[in-house]
Amino acid sequence: MKEVMTPHVVSIAPEESAALAARLLARHGLGALPVCSAEGILRGMVTDRDIVLRCVAPEADPKSVPVKEIMSRRLAAVAPGDDVRQAARLMARRQIRRLPVVAEGKVVGMVSLGDLAQCGRYEMEISRALTDISSVVQKLSE
Repeated sequence: MKEVMTPHVVSIAPEESAALAARLLARHGLGALPVCSAEGILRGMVTDRDIVLRCVAPEADPKSVPVKEIMSRRLAAVAPGDDVRQAARLMARRQIRRLPVVAEGKVVGMVSLGDLAQCGRYEMEISRALTDISSVVQKLSE
């Protein structure tokens, strides 16, 4: 995993606002942020979709809603030594595009489907993961 993950991770604290999370996502061109304690321990993930569905749609004020109230807690993660194929299968099974890379509870990187695709060694698994995720998105939009 180390060879494909992005080691520089932008994260947010659980107490920070949904508005700050949205600004960080926009500024860094991201779709998800790990939510980490002051010690760097992964507590959740917040996505642009979480902000829209759990904060904006119910007409809550993003400046006053803490990330901990809208973050996803059901986490999937991989370890730095895990196999790239394992990450692709996990992404397909959980229908997610990004995974935190965690060592001893702390986020040490992020891996996305794009990272896996650039790896180039596991085209079949990555293609299958992208197809599985895309088919769910397509069904939801119909």
